[in-house]
Amino acid sequence: MATCKLILDPARVAKAEDPDFAVTFARIECHYFVNAGFFEEDGQLLKNASRIAHIPTTIVQGRYDMVCPATTAWELHKELPSATFHLVQDAGHSASEPGIIDKLLEATDEYASL
Repeated sequence: MATCKLILDPARVAKAEDPDFAVTFARIECHYFVNAGFFEEDGQLLKNASRIAHIPTTIVQGRYDMVCPATTAWELHKELPSATFHLVQDAGHSASEPGIIDKLLEATDEYASL
């Protein structure tokens, strides 16, 4: 929990100390890990990116993301060059970081008009 945000959130860390929350969070994380993120093979998204290239796409990535390094988002963008790419300078992994929220809302507003 401490690695998800650029600025440590003591309340978030404290929440992780609650056994019920910790077990629930661990169960969800393990479900994805055990199932390889529901991909059939490593690199499947990048290998098959051309199949979704026609779909409007926005990639929002925190510069200081320690969970999913920015290089992974950049590799996806190289496979989807028409995608809009935002590297949020003051964010880590969490979708609740202010800069990430701003870019996600901006993209949502754009897609609402399609």
